[in-house]
Amino acid sequence: MLELRGFLVIFVICPLLGALPLIAWITSSLSKKQLAQLGTGNIGVSAAFYHGGTLVGTLAVLSEAFKGIAAVLLARAVFDDGSAWELLALITLVLGRYFVANGAGTTNVVWGFAVHDPLAAIFVLLLAGISFTIIRSRQTAKYGVLIVFPIIVRLLHSEDGFRLFAAIALAGLLAWIYNQIPDDLDLPTTEATTESQAAMNFFRGDKSSVLTLDDELDADFVGNKAAKLAEIKRWGYQVPKGWVLLPYEDAQNLIDILQPSELSPLVVRSSAIGEDTDTASAAGQYESILNVTTKQGLLSAINRTQASYNNPGAVQYRRDRNVKEAAMAVLVQQQIRSVYSGVAFSRDPITQEVDAIVIEALPGSPTQIVSGRVTPEQYRAFMVENDDVSFIYLEGQGKVPPVIIKQVAYLARHLEERYHGIPQDIEWSYDGQTLWVLQTRPITTLLPIWTRKIAAEVIPGLIRPLTWSINRPLTCGVWGGIFAIALGERSLGLDFNETATLHFSHAYFNATLLGQIFRRMGLPPESLEFLTRGAKMSKPPLDTTLQNLPGLLRLLGRELSLKQDFQRDNRVRFTVGMSQLSQEMVDDLDPQKLLTRIDYILELLQRATYYSILAPLSAALRQSIFKVKDLDIDNSRTPEVAAIRVLQELATQAKQVLCANIANEEPNTGLAVSFDPDNVFEDLAVSSEGQKILAEFESILQRYGYLSEVGTDIAVPTWKEEPEAVKRLLVQFMLGNQPGTVKKRRKKSNMFVQSRVDIKGQVTEIYSRLLAELRWCFIALEKQWLNYGMLSQKDDIFFLEFEEIRQLIEAPNPDMLSRLQVLVLRRRSQLERDKEMNPMPLLVYGNTPPIIPALMPALAPDQILQGIPASPGQAEGRVKVLRNLQDIPEIESDTILVVPYTDSGWAPLLVRAKGIIADAGGRLSHGAILAREYGIPAIMDVRNATWVLQDGQRVRIDGSRGIIEIDNDLRPY
Repeated sequence: MLELRGFLVIFVICPLLGALPLIAWITSSLSKKQLAQLGTGNIGVSAAFYHGGTLVGTLAVLSEAFKGIAAVLLARAVFDDGSAWELLALITLVLGRYFVANGAGTTNVVWGFAVHDPLAAIFVLLLAGISFTIIRSRQTAKYGVLIVFPIIVRLLHSEDGFRLFAAIALAGLLAWIYNQIPDDLDLPTTEATTESQAAMNFFRGDKSSVLTLDDELDADFVGNKAAKLAEIKRWGYQVPKGWVLLPYEDAQNLIDILQPSELSPLVVRSSAIGEDTDTASAAGQYESILNVTTKQGLLSAINRTQASYNNPGAVQYRRDRNVKEAAMAVLVQQQIRSVYSGVAFSRDPITQEVDAIVIEALPGSPTQIVSGRVTPEQYRAFMVENDDVSFIYLEGQGKVPPVIIKQVAYLARHLEERYHGIPQDIEWSYDGQTLWVLQTRPITTLLPIWTRKIAAEVIPGLIRPLTWSINRPLTCGVWGGIFAIALGERSLGLDFNETATLHFSHAYFNATLLGQIFRRMGLPPESLEFLTRGAKMSKPPLDTTLQNLPGLLRLLGRELSLKQDFQRDNRVRFTVGMSQLSQEMVDDLDPQKLLTRIDYILELLQRATYYSILAPLSAALRQSIFKVKDLDIDNSRTPEVAAIRVLQELATQAKQVLCANIANEEPNTGLAVSFDPDNVFEDLAVSSEGQKILAEFESILQRYGYLSEVGTDIAVPTWKEEPEAVKRLLVQFMLGNQPGTVKKRRKKSNMFVQSRVDIKGQVTEIYSRLLAELRWCFIALEKQWLNYGMLSQKDDIFFLEFEEIRQLIEAPNPDMLSRLQVLVLRRRSQLERDKEMNPMPLLVYGNTPPIIPALMPALAPDQILQGIPASPGQAEGRVKVLRNLQDIPEIESDTILVVPYTDSGWAPLLVRAKGIIADAGGRLSHGAILAREYGIPAIMDVRNATWVLQDGQRVRIDGSRGIIEIDNDLRPY
């Protein structure tokens, strides 16, 4: 009976109590206003004060305090005094308050907790009051209380784990609600009832009723221009003193505190909500007025600036760019008496040259440049960084001193770095002593930013249309699903299909979109690089982490259930699916049946892609959390590692058999026994023991024949189709050119990490097998179409997109059939042109990249190259550059192999090298794993290494520090 009463109180009565709209009733009765239709639409204490006045607000506080106290007392009537059930009652009360009564429930919790635990409440409120009085930031105070509250509960009740859990849950719930609803305290104070304005100003955290650039400003209320200037001023950049007038705020309060004069003129600037964003700069659409020297002139300038929001040109601009109608905030600043001024672009918006900073400057005010009426002096600066020291090279001469231009170049590049690599359009001014920042905004024509850095590891090499038409929806769809889990409703408006694209037949990831996603998740924008490549990641702000806690907990739930989910899917999907696929011979199927088989494989791949993304992320996270070293991880379940091991063992057996045969044929020569490497397979076939070796080799090809040079590209032949490379590797192993002994694992390898690495290996095998089956289906279809004359040469099918292939099978169009070979030829030609581009641009700005990429600068003598340390150790040798696997070279004992990337297909070569250098990749790449397995020094992510380094060049590499030293005393041969 007690359990039933407790259930009713906690899960029925308390939520209903929270749902009672007492504040709405009070406000409607006393002020005749409907809070749901005013301001933010919240029905809370702040809204009651703001719209209803002091009496309504006071009664609202009392009504919500009554609810919180009642919930605690009801729980106390059923359960023990001071138990955790009282906190659970507050949780369900707040849920009812939020979901039904449209309020946050802060007042309920404050008063309810005071009754539940008076001592803890006193400590919490005392700390909150002191911090708010000193810091005057309600955001800091609000989230600070949510952090301190469970800590104090832990200190006072360390033995009560249930109470601590309930306290953490209550704090997390409030943090989540704060992030879901707008704050009435952010509304303009002047719109509040007169009697409430003073209180509103105090609780807003304002030191005065006028906002300044020294405050933490929200772009949703003051516009991006003012918010960004306040932000960079906090970072330490020089920004002229400024004041902000909110939309619809009375300008007189601001005018009263300012004293414009001839000696101290002011500038009045627009800061419209929606101006200077990533998608709309609104450059030149609104008015800015210089040389304001009187209070009357200040009022006139403010009115003109506000009125410019409704200028026909500005209205049309917003419509054209789908910018929603908002309002105009006004920024008033001290005017700088400029000696030199201008604008700077941290990247060239025309040529998109990677390292160029474009600066336009002239003596006097910067408005001369932005107005377009005066032709400024133009400069181009190039920043070169070496050993943490930056150098600036200038192009262009004029009246502005070079030292000023160099300072501007540093400023432009540093601001770009602070904004996570987003190119910046900067307005600047120099007064003879100080370089001032007047404005910074994104260069909208250079967005989004597409990065090759991560894509080069995930989807390397040249990509054909068929591969991309299959990989892109799979990869983007799964990533989108993962992000949607974390973001929930905040994923609305994000197009996950734009996560990746092709430029120059190579894959690029949308760094701009990924940055938006991670910021919405409360994570640093470099999170993807950390998760996929092991790079360093800064700590996310605590308040944003708390705000995004529900989404992160949903992701954590997926991570914790990963092993169970994979085992289930492996049993009921993948094992069954691979068995069904093995029962059919693809060469016996007609096009319609092949299409059915392809659709079935794609269905399996959809789920396999989920695990192929989540398993490596999980392994990387756990390795970072548990501080497990790379050398303590066993990657033996990774297919390429396992394949190398069995080939190495077979090579030892094959060598013994051949040497024994030769010794038997020539028993009395007295010479060292050797074999002919050019006839190994023929010589093995003459003996029964040798035939067993050949049978085992065929078994290995069957077992690992699904591997290829690029595991994610179905256009690349598999080992099963082209086994010559594997045969040559076996011979090399027999000649004694074998990789080092596999390092033994430490017994204390963390099981929590190793379990995820094992899953990653299993997933890699399943994913690679399915892609191989997919390739073989398209090869079988191509054979039929070659016979029909639809295609003209081998591999033509990979220059069609999947939907085009489907249409050709299900509803062939005579027009499409007639131009099919022309379409394939055009795409082949484009791929050949893209193949000639070297090196490939690391970054592409905007959706229309330049046709000709930037040229690679010449290599200076004795230059030191830097990359990511991937496998420890040092090695010295001669460079062998290998850009593809078309012609596999001989690997000598001192070969330092330089490759573009390190997918599974490169494994046979990598393990024979003395050292490895790669254009792309990280500590978690295939090449890095293999290098650590066999004790080979390796350095990844050495930009353009395959074009900078030359065959025969002697280098020294340090895999622990990621350093490559080029010895120019020994020239390339």
